[in-house]
Amino acid sequence: MKKILIAVIILTATIIAGFALKGPLNIETIAIGSKAPLSEHPLTYPDSERSETLASLNQENGLLVVFSCNTCPFVVAWEDRYNDLHELAKSNNVGMVLVNSNEAKRAGDDAPDAMIAHARKLGYTMPYLIDDNHNLADAFGAKTTPHVFLFNKNLELVYEGAIDDNYKSAKDVKQSYCADAIKEMAAGKKVSTPTSPAKGCSIKRVKA
Repeated sequence: MKKILIAVIILTATIIAGFALKGPLNIETIAIGSKAPLSEHPLTYPDSERSETLASLNQENGLLVVFSCNTCPFVVAWEDRYNDLHELAKSNNVGMVLVNSNEAKRAGDDAPDAMIAHARKLGYTMPYLIDDNHNLADAFGAKTTPHVFLFNKNLELVYEGAIDDNYKSAKDVKQSYCADAIKEMAAGKKVSTPTSPAKGCSIKRVKA
């Protein structure tokens, strides 16, 4: 029943609200091997004036950055895997952060108070931070929620795309793109699948 409900919600949202699988065509996603842009750019906690940067969140073997939000059906379908992904990252000395760049919804579904409530409801174990004016998303060329970027210890991009190949069901996943990339990177191996299609809702940018 849950699978059917999620599928109906995603189909309806795609038709009515213009959800994107490829995102804005005028934004170019950073290439594999690129250094993380804006690594010293502050990302703020929704409950205070505290902030972090990609550099401060980077761990011994790297950093996983996931652009996310509160209400996108694709996030809702995938986010029950976030904490497991964080545990895997931690066990491999890789940091992880969720970044909310939906500036156009900052007074609504993605307001700071809503982010706090959402993180508490889902029991997020990783930081969930605000990207003011979608500066980081624009620099990354992030297009969807979720959109995953995995960097090595030198903050060089080694994987970009989706979490895995099945947002509908964790137990039906055949390719765990992000988890496999974390394990390969931490083991000093070349990531065998460095990119995959990022599927999700378009990041809600403020129109210029």
